[in-house]
Amino acid sequence: MSRAMTKTSMTLLAVACALALSACGKQEEHPAEGAGHEAEAAHASSSAGLPHGDAAAGKALASTKGATGQACVDCHGAEGNAPIDASYPKLGGQYADYIAHALQAYRSGTRGGSPTTDLMASQAKELSDQQIADLAAYFGGTNSQLRDMHGAN
Repeated sequence: MSRAMTKTSMTLLAVACALALSACGKQEEHPAEGAGHEAEAAHASSSAGLPHGDAAAGKALASTKGATGQACVDCHGAEGNAPIDASYPKLGGQYADYIAHALQAYRSGTRGGSPTTDLMASQAKELSDQQIADLAAYFGGTNSQLRDMHGAN
């Protein structure tokens, strides 16, 4: 057998093994579990592992008073672009996954320790995964007034 033929045979064998292994991973042990796998795939639509966000629901939620009696827009402004204090971030146009991760960290208490972050923690602690995804979709989809350091002196 020639060397080229052996190399081709080995490549084909490797491809066949890879296909066989991937097919094994896709087989369902029980039909009822298939729905769970689909739900997991639908649930993990962001790097934060959240369901797909609904921007319209997020817009409504952003104006809804939370646990502290404040709504997102009360502090971050309309569309998240007019904070009432310079130390509050602009949310409009921010990456949706960043907003989602931040809200999850506030909710879990892993992001805190200052009056501002503690306020956010109290706001976020009652939010569901879907509400976080909705807020992230809304603020992530609004016009950005964020500035980067490109061209800064």
